[in-house]
Amino acid sequence: MMKKLFSLLLTVLISSAAIAQEAPDALIQRVTEEVLEIVRKDKDIQNGSTQKVVDLAEKKVLPHFNFQHMTALALGKEWRKASPQQQQQLTAEFKTLLVRTYSNALTGYRNQRIVYKPFKMNAGDTDVLVRTEVVQPGSKPVQLDYSLEKQDSGWKVYDVVVAGISLVTNYRDQFGQEVRNGGIDGLIASIAAKNKSLENRK
Repeated sequence: MMKKLFSLLLTVLISSAAIAQEAPDALIQRVTEEVLEIVRKDKDIQNGSTQKVVDLAEKKVLPHFNFQHMTALALGKEWRKASPQQQQQLTAEFKTLLVRTYSNALTGYRNQRIVYKPFKMNAGDTDVLVRTEVVQPGSKPVQLDYSLEKQDSGWKVYDVVVAGISLVTNYRDQFGQEVRNGGIDGLIASIAAKNKSLENRK
């Protein structure tokens, strides 16, 4: 009897965890609205405080991204040439670069509005696209889409597509050239130098 009760309890817990896992479109909308609400109210961010935006990104946004997958996509076939330690260094530096890029975009946020497009997902899907649109006063809307993959810990973003251009694969040619010129270590040094430049510019 105890064994049956334990089995039933385990089934209920597993089912509850699956139900509790946030849907990918709901995740994108929640995180986006939370971040923009903070940006709207924070005068320091409105005045261009990069550090505050970086802190916001690290707290609210980064936990929902798979930066290792993003880095592997950005390097393409070059990723397999890197040692585990180099892969770790590349992921850390590329993560910093993307956070700086994201933060600079947020400091320029003013009155943009996000429109969330209809989302369809089939049972069992583990890779989905959540489509949104940034509506800007006086400008054409910009398509902003998120590619997400399902992991044990929930849905994670592994690419962002802006106006039809993939953020991570957009780096592929540049990174490939730098690997051919200076190897994996040369690429790591190059990204680190770019991050240092962005850090000094804040």
